[in-house]
Amino acid sequence: MYRLFYALKSASMGVRVLLEEIGAPYELIETSVKMDEPRPPEQLAVNPNGWIPVLLWEDGAMYECAAITMFLCDRHSEAGLAPATNNPARARYLQTLVYFSNSVQNAFQLTYYPDRFVDAVGDEPSAQRRGSRRLRETWTVIEDQIGDNEWVLGDQFSAADIYLFMLTTWLRVAKGHPTMSEFPNAKRIADKVLIRPSVQQIYKPWIADPQY
Repeated sequence: MYRLFYALKSASMGVRVLLEEIGAPYELIETSVKMDEPRPPEQLAVNPNGWIPVLLWEDGAMYECAAITMFLCDRHSEAGLAPATNNPARARYLQTLVYFSNSVQNAFQLTYYPDRFVDAVGDEPSAQRRGSRRLRETWTVIEDQIGDNEWVLGDQFSAADIYLFMLTTWLRVAKGHPTMSEFPNAKRIADKVLIRPSVQQIYKPWIADPQY
C-alpha cells in the first residue's frame, strides 16, 4: 500500500496516474499547494520544502516527481512503463524525465512563483516573461525530440508520456504561456494519453475546465 500526499493542480496528479497504470493500491492524503497554508507534519518530515508529491510505502518515503516516477517504474517493472536497464532507450527515458523536472518545470515556476526568483516585487513581471520564453524553448526541445515517434521514447508508451501530459495541463494562455498547438508532435501524444481511463478518472476536473 502506497500513501500519496496529494492536491489538485500539482505533480501529485501525475504520480496518481502512474499508480493507477501500475495497478498498485494506494491511499491519498489531502494537502495543499498554497505556501501560506499548513502542511501535515508527516509530509514535512519527508520534504521540509513543503512541496508535493510525497510518496510513502511500507519501509520508505521520498519526494520529487521525476524520482518517484523512476522508483515506481523500476519497482513495478512488470507494468512496462519504463525501458529496462539494459535497453538502449533507457538513457533517453532518464534524460527526458530529468529534463522535464529540471528545465520545463523550472520554467513553469518562473511564471507561477516569480517571487522566488527576484528581490523586488516590481521585477516579478520580468521573471514571468522570461519563464514564458523559457517554456517555449524547452517545449521546442521536446517537440524536436519526439519528431515522428508514436510516443515520447519511440514506439512504446511509457511513464514519460504520462509526465508530458501532466505538464501540458499547467499551460495557461493568461500567463503568457505557449499553447500546445505550437507543438503538434507533443500535442499528438498528449491527446492520446488523455483518452486513457486512468487519466480520464484523475484529470476529470481539468477535462471539465482546462483553466480550473
